Amino acid sequence: MTNSFDKTKLPSRHVSVGPERAPHRSYYYAMGMTEEDIAKPFVGIVSAGNDSAPCNTALDPQANVCREGVKAGGGTPFRFNTITVTDGIAMGHQGMKSSLVSREVIADSVELSVRGHCYDALVAFAGCDKSLPGMMMAMLRLNVPSIFVYGGSILPGRYQDRDVTVVDVFEVVGKYAAGNCPLKDVIALEKVACPGHGACGGQYTANTMACVAEAIGLSLPNSNMMPAPYMEREDIARAAGRQVMELLARNIRPRDICTRDAFENAARIVAATGGSTNGALHLPAMAHEVGIDFSLFDVAEIFKTTPYIADLKPGGKYVAKDMYDAGGIYMLMKTLHAEGLLHGDCLTVTGKTLAENIDEVTWNPDQKVIYDAKAPLSPTGGVVGLRGSLAPDGAIVKVAGMHRLQFTGPARVFDCEEDTFAAVEARDIAEGAVIVIRYEGPKGGPGMREMLSTTAALYGQGMGEKVALITDGRFSGATRGFCIGHVGPEAAEGGPIALVENGDIISIDAEKGTIELEVADDVLAARRAKWQPRSNDYQSGALWRFAQNVGPAWKGAVTHPGGKAETHVYADI
Repeated sequence: MTNSFDKTKLPSRHVSVGPERAPHRSYYYAMGMTEEDIAKPFVGIVSAGNDSAPCNTALDPQANVCREGVKAGGGTPFRFNTITVTDGIAMGHQGMKSSLVSREVIADSVELSVRGHCYDALVAFAGCDKSLPGMMMAMLRLNVPSIFVYGGSILPGRYQDRDVTVVDVFEVVGKYAAGNCPLKDVIALEKVACPGHGACGGQYTANTMACVAEAIGLSLPNSNMMPAPYMEREDIARAAGRQVMELLARNIRPRDICTRDAFENAARIVAATGGSTNGALHLPAMAHEVGIDFSLFDVAEIFKTTPYIADLKPGGKYVAKDMYDAGGIYMLMKTLHAEGLLHGDCLTVTGKTLAENIDEVTWNPDQKVIYDAKAPLSPTGGVVGLRGSLAPDGAIVKVAGMHRLQFTGPARVFDCEEDTFAAVEARDIAEGAVIVIRYEGPKGGPGMREMLSTTAALYGQGMGEKVALITDGRFSGATRGFCIGHVGPEAAEGGPIALVENGDIISIDAEKGTIELEVADDVLAARRAKWQPRSNDYQSGALWRFAQNVGPAWKGAVTHPGGKAETHVYADI
């Protein structure tokens, strides 16, 4: 035990100190604890582990190993679990409405468990998309010393002498529908694309948010890009347990780490890696927990000045394993920092600044994944914010790997994803069309579904950059093509996207950052006078509750007032 702690100043005193807490202590003795165990700080170890998908199957074993580190650092660990909704399985049907809602449930469940059991610190393990920001939102809300650990990505599959990921399977569905490959090829690919434990391997939402966790300072350096099957992940889990005790001893909390400058660093990394557009949804939500104003527009401003330097799928060649072999996210931050693009004085969970951590990294000129920021893949980021008459509250598009940055065409309007996918499967989408999928926003969906099944099918048909797709819903980090999400105000709120009709001309310019509906004001006014709000089938339960409380996408689609409304923080009880 390297540190001594004054338990009378920690939250766990409420369940473990004094004669009046004898009933509480009786439960701990029932679980085999000693008097010495009860006298130490209590550390919650939360895992999103489950059997739903390979993203989550490696988490519980890693969380169990973390106990060893907590004990070595002088704490008493308490492991508990929370839910996930795995997007790859929820994708393409009504189940995807649960995905974004799960982010709020994860954050809430972690908060409630920590509050109810009075834990003094937190180590969180997550693997699939929404579980990463959900865990970090809980850390920022509670503000107890915390460390985030990513469970790691899956290794790439091999098919016909090339690396493949689950996105290749989504896209081959489109090829099959177009008559461009036999069913036996679909079956052969699906059996090898995902060879074991871990989250999706490209720079999709999970890996994007794993990079964010390191860039914002909540994860140990170069810990998150290591693939899930590597045994060295146990060392990371152990180290996280030990280090959270150091943070507790020094009273270093998430809000000391996640300043506005740290959020700017995180946004920079999303753009530099060609990361998921969902980063622009989750960063505002995380900032909201602290009471920092950091909207889609703030994120987009940073994107404008960020070079795109990581050649990662879906826009590039490589996967997370390759990024790890190249030196990880700190290797990428090394070159960004050298060009003055990061705030190096931000504190991290190491107890050192970001710059001090970066100084320990030696640039590797021989690796092929991460370009020098002086010679980027493109001078501006792989993700772009848009604004205009179709999206007064903004929208977002991933341009990494795209050759076409402007698009003008007639609208083809659908009021749900299922109808769109059916039209795509039937080859009923003309080249040059701007597909509009509406009533899929946070309120209108409800739940702001991702559209990977549709976009991947289009790409598989060879239509990826021959059409544009616009929605008030979201896109997977694995989406590629001219796909614009987060259009706001959403259709359910009567935003301009609700007024679009078939044949209307829509113009998008990802270089200028504009998205315009070329319809006269008087015509739109007449349509608005006739517009009626739509109801949906979710009139009770979790999705109903989410729809009643959720705010706009440009502010993170959050469901509570956030840090600005606080009168106290849990860590100070």
